[in-house]
Amino acid sequence: MATVPSEIHGQRYISLATFRKTGVAVYTPIWFAEDNNKLYFMTSSKLGKYKRIRNNPQVKIAPCTMRGKIIGSEFPATVRILPPEESARVRRLINAKYWLARVPLLWRNTDAYLEITPAGMNP
Repeated sequence: MATVPSEIHGQRYISLATFRKTGVAVYTPIWFAEDNNKLYFMTSSKLGKYKRIRNNPQVKIAPCTMRGKIIGSEFPATVRILPPEESARVRRLINAKYWLARVPLLWRNTDAYLEITPAGMNP
């Protein structure tokens, strides 16, 4: 069973590498929450990151700084776009971890919630 890698467990930020159709990786630092050996994050469905995931759910994740500097190993993972009925649970998980996530004005364009499943590996 896949588990969240120990290098990522408890971090404030992870780098999410999504892939363009050409195979070029695009790295984005994101906030995330952990639950049941999966990671969750929120974004806007209008952003490139969301569109790249829709085209290719294979990603890489790595611990990183707030500015996106990778500070550990990269791990392969798969992302699943969650149905609307699961969004409230993910929102609660993220709000519990980041107080700034509770400021509605900052997140008014957030309409997509996603689940990251790390590939099968030892934590």
